[in-house]
Amino acid sequence: MQTNLVDSIKHTAAGQEAEAILRACVHCGFCTATCPTYQLLGNELDSPRGRIYLIKQMLEGAEVTEKTLLHLDRCLTCRSCETTCPSGVRYGRLVDIGRAIAEEKIGRSPWQAVQRRLLRAVLPRPAIFNSLLTLGRLFRPLLPGALAKEVPIARPAKPWPTARHARTMLVLEGCVQPGLAPNTNAAAARVLDRLGITLFSAEKAGCCGAVSYHLNAHAEGLDYMRRNIDAWWPYLEQGTEAVVMTASGCGAMVKEYGHLLRDDPAYAGKAARISGLTRDLSEILAAEKDGLFCLLSPAPRGKVAFHSPCTLQHGQRIVGVIEELLTRAGYELTPVADKHLCCGSAGTYSILQKELSQQLLRNKLDALQSGSPAQIASANIGCQAHLQSGTDLPVRHWIELLDEALA
Repeated sequence: MQTNLVDSIKHTAAGQEAEAILRACVHCGFCTATCPTYQLLGNELDSPRGRIYLIKQMLEGAEVTEKTLLHLDRCLTCRSCETTCPSGVRYGRLVDIGRAIAEEKIGRSPWQAVQRRLLRAVLPRPAIFNSLLTLGRLFRPLLPGALAKEVPIARPAKPWPTARHARTMLVLEGCVQPGLAPNTNAAAARVLDRLGITLFSAEKAGCCGAVSYHLNAHAEGLDYMRRNIDAWWPYLEQGTEAVVMTASGCGAMVKEYGHLLRDDPAYAGKAARISGLTRDLSEILAAEKDGLFCLLSPAPRGKVAFHSPCTLQHGQRIVGVIEELLTRAGYELTPVADKHLCCGSAGTYSILQKELSQQLLRNKLDALQSGSPAQIASANIGCQAHLQSGTDLPVRHWIELLDEALA
């Protein structure tokens, strides 16, 4: 793709990165076949190729309008198009850059600005989020049916194992996962304990930065990243092997730390090392599978539908690993049509783009429930909560199923 960016953007780091991404696009249109919003809306501007044109025009000096921002906002950033693209276009990075520039140029309506500010104030802060969650659960019986299903019921955690192994790994607690699904990391710790690995969290680590960064508050998102690096660095210096992610959305972001902080002289080297040491939990268990499989019995454990989050299959390109682990644990995985399509959660998308999100949710649940599973498993807390809001089947993190098989 030929480009002619305006000088005010061309000579910035974001402009140079955007130009390199734009030049990789060959207009082939393969991305339209796997784009969830294009499938729903049938509008070229709601496809990756159409949004690429919008961003290109904006960077070349064309007028930016609310319509420009609308089509960019409708993107889930699921990155399914990246998996499909034969040219390796890094569309996820491009749309982050494009949205930030468009918002800077035309701003937000007062309601949109307040809504986004509230999301950034609440979701990354567990103390605030958990307080509101407790309040919501208290009043849940009084809420209308549809609204009540948006408030997840409490799921207590089983105990963490005692730290006792020489091999250690860090785990990110995350923002909303401790309140919504506290047993996820506890189950991960129990499974790794059986393999001779102690899992622990760093007290000062917090939000991975994804909420702020994807809401165009890039500086704020980078500050969250630096805080995590500061919290993890002493442990890595002492020999901790890896930074383990049990939420694939956080994993996809932390693996980008090295790129996003590449121009920060104080953090570039540390960020690159942390990205290199970050592993999704499934990657850790795949590397330890010889010992793991020795602990598993072949007893049948029922039918499960597995939903692979976009941040796992498209963001981190991890495909088939969890399915193998669950199958070896005795679970029968039911067929799921259109596995590559997003469930509609996509971080804050389910709040900011409610109508489209609900359409995607219904389609995804139809696919997941078509094989009559007893439960649904996933690998990201946002997907779990979103899916659970639309079904009476239990929706759980896959590590809990593996933990039960080992127990």
